[in-house]
Amino acid sequence: MGSGFPDPRAWAEAAAGRGGPPALVRMLEALANADAPLSVSAIGEAIGVDQPRASRLVQQGVARELVHREADPEDARRTRIALTEHGRRFASGLRSNRRASLARALESFSPDERTELARLLGKLAAHWPN
Repeated sequence: MGSGFPDPRAWAEAAAGRGGPPALVRMLEALANADAPLSVSAIGEAIGVDQPRASRLVQQGVARELVHREADPEDARRTRIALTEHGRRFASGLRSNRRASLARALESFSPDERTELARLLGKLAAHWPN
């Protein structure tokens, strides 16, 4: 890796509220979930920040070797942002850590409670404003 950047578990803990960069985590997740590299504007829209903030997040990601800029094949004057291999591994680690944390949190739930939680979360998602 060479960037000296902490492992996903350590960074996820930091990003969970102990002084970490949650917007940078959201950017990585948006890029990991996208079908193709995104423009800075599209990143901002996906994570709910303005274009200058998205641009700073991209700079932070580049400095940490998590993302890289590439020419847009449709318009060489524009750039798109893509995850590096390190960034893909990092985003995957964040998802794995989140799943493991959720599994630990649900250990005390009975099967009926898990079913009810799933039902309620589905209802919440169905009524969440776009």
